[in-house]
Amino acid sequence: MYQALYRKWRPLKFVDVIGQKHITSTLRTQIVTNRLSHAYLFSGTRGTGKTTCAKILSRAVNCENPIDGEPCDVCKACRSILEGSALDVVEVDAASNNGVDNIRDIRDETKYVPTAVKKRVYIIDEVHMLSTGAFNAMLKTLEEPPSHVIFILATTDVNKVPATILSRCQRFEFRRITTDEIAYKLIDIANAENINTTQDGAKLIAKLADGSMRDALSILDRTAECEIVDEKAVSACVGILCADDSIELIMLIEKKDFAGAVVHIGNAYDAGRELLGIFDQLLGLIRDILLVKTSMQDVSEIISPSYTISKIKTLADKISCSTLIVWAKILQESKYNLKIAGNRRVEAELAILRMCNIKKEQYDSIESRLETLEQDFKNKIFARDNKHNEKILQQNDTVEQEELSDLKKRQSQNKVKQEEQEVIGVEWKNWSKFLNSMSGKINMGALTCMKAGYVRAEISSNNLLLFCDDDITAELLKNNVTKSKLQAAACEIEGIPISIHIYEPKEKPRYKEFEHESIYEILKKAEDLNIEIKEI
Repeated sequence: MYQALYRKWRPLKFVDVIGQKHITSTLRTQIVTNRLSHAYLFSGTRGTGKTTCAKILSRAVNCENPIDGEPCDVCKACRSILEGSALDVVEVDAASNNGVDNIRDIRDETKYVPTAVKKRVYIIDEVHMLSTGAFNAMLKTLEEPPSHVIFILATTDVNKVPATILSRCQRFEFRRITTDEIAYKLIDIANAENINTTQDGAKLIAKLADGSMRDALSILDRTAECEIVDEKAVSACVGILCADDSIELIMLIEKKDFAGAVVHIGNAYDAGRELLGIFDQLLGLIRDILLVKTSMQDVSEIISPSYTISKIKTLADKISCSTLIVWAKILQESKYNLKIAGNRRVEAELAILRMCNIKKEQYDSIESRLETLEQDFKNKIFARDNKHNEKILQQNDTVEQEELSDLKKRQSQNKVKQEEQEVIGVEWKNWSKFLNSMSGKINMGALTCMKAGYVRAEISSNNLLLFCDDDITAELLKNNVTKSKLQAAACEIEGIPISIHIYEPKEKPRYKEFEHESIYEILKKAEDLNIEIKEI
């Protein structure tokens, strides 16, 4: 009968347990020096070797010929324990035997000395599942058991174990096994099992196992029938995207290509990929990008082995930290909604839509929004309300040339009409000088938006018209203190009284306001006479 790989390759000696040398070396020393504790508590995440070490320890303390603290696995005691025929080594599943009566039975059995081995060993797995009454029934026996009894408790949730139990045990924390350690072990096992496994495939399995050797072997078991267990084979069997696909999806979202991203998600969904797994991958990729973007040192060892540092740096240069954080929040919310959604595919597509069209309210602060605007300006990707400009940015070179040609034709047709009309607002030539003069005088955010190109300046008679590309920029410039400083600087540069007018993206100026220049003479005289005039 076929035996699962994680059972077949369960370590039989301490030296074969990977990733837990700090524990196995201590246990071997205790066995050699005969300084064994009466109660042990093994805690840690799943698949890290808790039960395995408990079974090895149970054989080591009863072995007739131990070798450097290791069981020989040849003597009668070791063989009987391995075969499960030793009545004095008892393994209890606390998840299904968690009542007071079960613990009382164990307490009553401890009175009797073992018949075929040296020590009576009780391995209680998932001990945190015991009821309060069961824990209380165990206290006295656990504190002062007979000399021939050893308790080994194992748990994946040590926080649920009462402090009274913890204080009576010698506690060992099992760490998550590193990705490299799992990958190396997988390669060895695959070679022994004649499974054609690549290095990339082993690394992806190790990453998906999340520190659990048992999970890694289970995934390898699922992919063993593939001709080559590489990254694509593992992705297909587990139901996730391969590294290149997840990077491509992030790039489509960054370009705000909703249609392309939906097609990408749809292809993955039709291929049997799990939507939750895809979102988990995106969250992991976002985490790696944030690490590379914010760290001042080499982080190649702590990012996912599925991605190269060069690819992550390319993404980090294009996406702001604020955008990555908002994406992560959207994905976390969507992961919860996917579990209860009637149509999971639609929910996933809506999440992608929210990521492609982030609203200003989704940012934590104005500074976060400004950071994103600066990043967009750096990449020459302007998120503007003008649909015509967005269309030009998204067209390929051929369509763009056709549109430019069409614009030139329209300009030539309207040339005569434009010459006949009075030019009310013209580009202000002193704009660069104006920006330089404002350094250190106004809000840094407002100055950044102006320098980033989110403000267009026109001069009309004695009026400076500032057209803002977004609401945040307009709000910053309309601040009373900022506006007064802008006006003072404009007056100083032009040498005449200047009135500042700030317009939001959809707001247009009413040029009739500016036809009578004599109004400034009135304002000047009112100022000389200390008469306050309010603008309505």
